Amino acid sequence: MAPPIPPIQPPIPDLDPAGPRKRVSVRGRLRTYFLTGIIVAGPLAITIYITWWFITLIDGWVKPLVPASYLPDHYLPFSIPGLGLVIAFVAVTLLGFLTANLVGRSVIEFGEVLLARTPVISGLYKGLRQIFETLFSANGTSFRTVGLVEFPVKGTWSVVFLSAPAAPDVQAALPQGSAETGPDYVGVFLPCAPNPTTGFFFYLPRADIIEVGISVDDAAKLVMSAGVIQPEDPQTRLQAMAAGLRAAQVGAPSPERQDA
Repeated sequence: MAPPIPPIQPPIPDLDPAGPRKRVSVRGRLRTYFLTGIIVAGPLAITIYITWWFITLIDGWVKPLVPASYLPDHYLPFSIPGLGLVIAFVAVTLLGFLTANLVGRSVIEFGEVLLARTPVISGLYKGLRQIFETLFSANGTSFRTVGLVEFPVKGTWSVVFLSAPAAPDVQAALPQGSAETGPDYVGVFLPCAPNPTTGFFFYLPRADIIEVGISVDDAAKLVMSAGVIQPEDPQTRLQAMAAGLRAAQVGAPSPERQDA
């Protein structure tokens, strides 16, 4: 007697409205995992490397200036990284505290007088001091405003950082312009991508500069990434976070469902 013929099973329909899912090969998964690991580990590794390089550099400058008997490394079997950075921070803070007092100010002025009488060092010191006072002054406005200028040709716009207005002698030497714009010239720094520490400096009429309401950090990221990293609006970020929280609350099971 022949065995019974099994009934033919109809094909199971695909219930996924998006259609049948495409299978990902092992090679594709490994590539995805590798790229994800690069995205996670790359910035972290570079940040750790730069931080370690900076700490090592400061330690190499400061530790030789401190007597060995005052360093814990002299009594411990291992070296403590970052000790020179801490000493430099305390020393710079103490220097600023002494400079704010009358005695410290007198000592600093005496040292500046000696440097001013040195032929070559005086010009270098004065120039560097003006740069540091301009960049790190609490009331300064240089390089804290971002703008757009037409460069290198008309119709193309480049990101610039606004510097200080032109000095009176420079203002007098520049073209006076029309009666509407006036002789108000301001210095701008145009950074080069992907290295924003290099670029071009020139004077432009303030009327030819379009100020942009983004921070200097966001503008630097925009230049370094060649436009890949766009400035993010804080309100948009907060709205996205709120939407994610609402979606999580809607998708979470209620206590009644959990008890059931």
